[in-house]
Amino acid sequence: MNITVDLEELESWEKMTPENKARFLELKTEEEKEKEVGQQKKNSPFAHWLQVNNSDDAYKAESWLMRKSPIGYMILRFLAKEMDNYNAIICSFKVMEEALGYSRAALSKAISILKEHHYIDVKKSGTSNVYLINKELYWKSWGTNYKYAEFGTKIIISESEQETEGKEKIKSTVKSTKMTSLNIEKVKRKN
Repeated sequence: MNITVDLEELESWEKMTPENKARFLELKTEEEKEKEVGQQKKNSPFAHWLQVNNSDDAYKAESWLMRKSPIGYMILRFLAKEMDNYNAIICSFKVMEEALGYSRAALSKAISILKEHHYIDVKKSGTSNVYLINKELYWKSWGTNYKYAEFGTKIIISESEQETEGKEKIKSTVKSTKMTSLNIEKVKRKN
């Protein structure tokens, strides 16, 4: 494996102790391996796939939900589609109202069913809901991330929830599951 070093690292090489040189090489090797694995994942035809547990129990649970609460099933699929690689997502009721076309009351009732039957778990972060999708049903990442299902999250916001200044900053458009489109963007802090 080739190791890439920049000029600054090369200049400091001379000043390193043998132990530091060994650790430096170890870290650079790990970094190169991570880059290689990242590139393989990026080039994978499965990069945008949602993994679904095809066991009899998972199939029956999904089938039950479709009959018991079609709105709940729509919410579950929306959350699963939009979740990050750790099975989590933060989004408001307003986003779900716009994306799915249901009232807040209908969504709230369906989310209660999803929580009660362990399709999702809902945590609070301030006033925001963090939706954690049951990793026994859906998974969006490599198996190595499976044990971290409740960490990290993807945040989606709705243009209609923003103040006038915020609306101007939202630039990307993502299609919702209801064939309408929402103006949505991940909010990133300026460095």
